[in-house]
Amino acid sequence: METIVLSFSGNVAVLELNRPDSLNAMNEQMLKELLEALRQIEQSDALIVLIRGKGRGFSAGGDIKTMLSADDPERFPEIMNTIQEVIMSLYSMPKIVVSVVHGPAAGLGLSFALASDYVIATKEARLAMNFIGIGLIPDGGGHFLLAKRVGQVKAKHIIWEGKLMNAEEAYELGIVDIVVDDEAKAEEKIAEWQAKPLQAMIATKKLYVNLTKDELLKVLQFETEEQQKMRQTEDHQEGVRAFLEKRKPKFQGK
Repeated sequence: METIVLSFSGNVAVLELNRPDSLNAMNEQMLKELLEALRQIEQSDALIVLIRGKGRGFSAGGDIKTMLSADDPERFPEIMNTIQEVIMSLYSMPKIVVSVVHGPAAGLGLSFALASDYVIATKEARLAMNFIGIGLIPDGGGHFLLAKRVGQVKAKHIIWEGKLMNAEEAYELGIVDIVVDDEAKAEEKIAEWQAKPLQAMIATKKLYVNLTKDELLKVLQFETEEQQKMRQTEDHQEGVRAFLEKRKPKFQGK
């Protein structure tokens, strides 16, 4: 794998997003390699999974080139199916999954982090569910995962606003579970969990997953259907042009 670095130490699996030059934006290759890595983790003896990003951020979201190629009717379903598999695997695996966010965690990158059991943010983390900026809706289960943390009404407002939040703001809203000074502090927290009865913790996770996984799957499927519609709108085309031209979009509600 080129875009993912996977390693094991004792009962901990460490998965690192490895496209630092693009702030770990998720392209097709990364999504496929993520799925491969998660399958390897599922089959391992690891009980704790640590996810982080190399370089200056966790993940800036979906890679813009992948988003443009997804406009091809034949490629869009494949990309969305891979996203669906990645999120379902991450959400339901019988391990304690921890995402450590530093720098940007935006769009699909934030959805990916929220599929974890714990979201730890360093003080310089910046989080945004910012699909609205290019006329799209959250995918990667973002609607479901955000609503589980903050409630449906607040989730709706966060999605509509798409604003950038610092670590403390995200913590106050319940999007982030813990704020630490640096990633080393996050590893100390993981060391604390290793002294806990992890099988009992995982059993509780399994219970909640069994109650909610069908709902998450429905949301992922609905997001795919609606995202396809949004990609055909004039507002989305304007949003992408504005992004590439580094200017503010002029939306018309069309």
